[in-house]
Order: sequence, then structure tokens, then C-alpha cells
Amino acid sequence: MTTLPVDLSASQYERKDLNGKACALVKVQLATMGAQFEGNVVGSTDYKTNEYWVYLTEGSYMLSVKHPSFVTLSVNFRDYSINGVQGKATYRLTLLMPQAGGVVETQKLIINFSPKNATVLIDSKLYKGEGRVEAMLPVGNHSYIIASDGYETAEGSVKLNANSPRTITENLTESKSQQIQQQVLVQQTTPAQPSLQEELPVVQQSAPSVVQQTITQTSATASPSTSGSAIETITVNGVSFNMIRVEGGTFQMGATSEQDYPYSNEKPAHLVTLSTYYIGETEVTQALWETVMSTTVRQQRDKTSKSLSLRGEGSNLPMYYISWNECQDFVRKLNQLTGKNFRLPTEAEWEYAARGGNKSRGYQLSGSNNLDDVAWYETTTDKGTREVKTKQPNELGLYDMSGNVLEWCQDYMGDYQSSAQTNPTGPSTGDCRVCRGGCFYDNAWDCRVAKREYFLPNTRDYDLGLRLVLQ
Repeated sequence: MTTLPVDLSASQYERKDLNGKACALVKVQLATMGAQFEGNVVGSTDYKTNEYWVYLTEGSYMLSVKHPSFVTLSVNFRDYSINGVQGKATYRLTLLMPQAGGVVETQKLIINFSPKNATVLIDSKLYKGEGRVEAMLPVGNHSYIIASDGYETAEGSVKLNANSPRTITENLTESKSQQIQQQVLVQQTTPAQPSLQEELPVVQQSAPSVVQQTITQTSATASPSTSGSAIETITVNGVSFNMIRVEGGTFQMGATSEQDYPYSNEKPAHLVTLSTYYIGETEVTQALWETVMSTTVRQQRDKTSKSLSLRGEGSNLPMYYISWNECQDFVRKLNQLTGKNFRLPTEAEWEYAARGGNKSRGYQLSGSNNLDDVAWYETTTDKGTREVKTKQPNELGLYDMSGNVLEWCQDYMGDYQSSAQTNPTGPSTGDCRVCRGGCFYDNAWDCRVAKREYFLPNTRDYDLGLRLVLQ
């Protein structure tokens, strides 16, 4: 069961329920006629070549499939990380014909695990749950992987039989490096208390500089780099921008099961573990670029050719007409002004944040399966950029990671490897640098969180922008 954000059939052939609300369309691929469907089905079912069109009320998550030659099959969409179908959205459900001699039997696999926020893959498919996942699978052998940042990864296989569900429990053990870090922290967090005879240091407050910082902290005494703050706000010459904390974790990167029709360079999907970092709430705006680099988007355009078109001018519009090389200059100057350690995101950091980090709901796009909710793209713009933060954010509170402008990443473009990686930085050499996210003239397919693009580092164009990471 997958969502098809680029398939507009549900909107083009809209059907409404008794309350006048738009229905979802589930395209059931089944190579036989005579099937019937039960659940919150609205109206008649249309049969096309090897495909049934079934309309369901919004929020439905169950569908029963009946056929005179086979046993009834009940499909729970929540087994596929779909809590309920959305109106005007199109889905695909593929049902395999039974093998000769009988139906394909299924059984439930239950995995209990700790820590509760671990990533669980069964047969390379991501399953979500807090300490427990359940999956209906064909009878037979299956493999699983359970991973979490700071813990040893657990891998195994399990055989399901038709008689009863199978339950397994995996409690991950902390990695040796994590245990050493905890020991160091324990030693560092027990400082000696000053005696009554000691004088406490007097803190002198200096005059504010041109570069100011406003920190939203969970602890009034912690420094910004260690406080665990959800948001860090930086102000440079009167221009403010937010950096959002992304908790480290393990995720499956690349052509995961919900990514329809992926490019070959998105394969294979592979496990990646990342440390905690901060990423820009928005793309770098024209106001921030101008205050750091002293050049406007028009001047950036003129460096290439004055005959090229501008795709929007304004302080709150994303910056564009900037090359990867110029992004490096921007980062160096910003670091000098702030005393911070900004840089471009690695490709893995970009995708993890776009997917919603450890709050991910498994969308194809950043924050939704409905592109209109989260992105400025080909059908919502007049072929130009739009102000940042005018669409819905993703699960982490990040804006425009699908659409508006493409975003440079630090990595060279290269092929993915199937092995698990920790804090990958891409190939050590190459010709082109990676860009991510799609832009204002792209379609929904090109705005997927796994879609990769790449350009020579001196390329400057009307769709190329950037987003910052704070180390």
C-alpha cells in the first residue's frame, strides 16, 4: 500500500461521501475479475484492466477484498504506515494472485524492542512504533534489522508459520563508544563545590556587538552548543534566522518503499546513522545573503548574464543565482561574523531532516504526501520563487524542503553503497556537487525527499539556493 502523490486521479475523477467530503481513491491492482470490496466504500467499484478503483471515505484504514474463488482478505493500511486515507489522495494496493494449489497464507510478526525510538526494518521495509511493531507477512522466512544511535545494531531472521503469531524481543546494547562517553560525562558533571572562603567569579557584561544571538534554551545555565535547545536564533546586522535542532538517529536513506518510481541513483536504500545537528528553518533568504556578502540577487544574476530572467526579488524570498563555490565563501564570512561553525548540510543530513528526522511519518515529500500543503512547485507558482515559511512545515518545523529552490549540499555526487554508514560525507573526489529538494518549476515526483540532482560547483542558476547546518 503506497501513496501516489503524482497521480491526480482522485482529484480529476472526484467522488464525495454523503457529507459532501472528497473521498480517497485506492487503485487495487488484482489480475482477476469478480472481486468485491467492503469497508467505508463510497459508490460502485470501477474495474479497469487488472485494476479496481475503490473510493473510500477520508480517514478509513481497513478494506476487505472478497472473491468467490479465494478466502476473504482484510487489509489494514496501518500495517503500511498509513493511519488513514486522505481525501483527494490516490493510493495503490497491489494484491498478488494465489499460487497454484491454494491461497497465500499470512501471519503476524510482533517485535518488541528497546530503546523505544529505534528504527525497525523488516525485509528492508521501514516499520514504525514506540517499542513495538506488528506486521502481517507471508508465511515463511523473513529478515529484520533494529538500529538506534549509540547502540549496537541487531540483525536476525525469523520463520513464520500459519498456526500462530510470532513474537520476538530485541533489547539493543549500548555501543562501547557510548559507554565511554557516559563515563566521561559522569566525571565532568560532578564538579567540586566552592568553599565558603572562595569568592565566586563576577560576570561582567560587555556592550552588545553588531552580531547578536537570541537563544531559546531548555536550561538557563547551559551554553547554546550543549543545552539541547530546540531552536537557536541568530541575528546578523539586524537579519534574524532560526536553526532547528535535529536529534541524531538511524534512518533508511534513498529509494525506500514509499518513493514511487525512484531513479537508479537513489538505490540501493541503506541505513545511515547521524549525530545531532542544527539545520536552517528556511532556505537562506536574500536579506541574509545580502547582509553577509553585500550582493543582491540581481547582482548575482549579472555575474552570469544580464539577459537571464529574475525569479523574484525580496528580502524574505530564498536566495538564488549562487554557485556551490560562492556558498563556501558565504559560510566562511558568516562564521567570521558570528563565531559559529556553519556549513552546508551533507546529503545524508539534508535527507534525514527532510524526512522529519526521528519524528518522520514516512511521507514521499517533506512534511506531506500532498505537495500543495508543503511546496511551491510547477502548478502553484508563476515560474518564480515565493517567500519562505508560507507553506506548512514538515515534522521538524522545517519549511520549503520540497520545492521553491534547489539546495546545495556539501557532498560530491556519487553512487550509494548498500552497507550501513555513520555520518557519511560522500565521495572524497568528484566533479559535481549534490543539490536536493526540487524547485518552483518541478513536479511532485521531482520534489520527493529521495530525489538527487547535481551540478558543477561553479554553476549559478535561477533555481539554485542553499540551507545552512550548524555544527
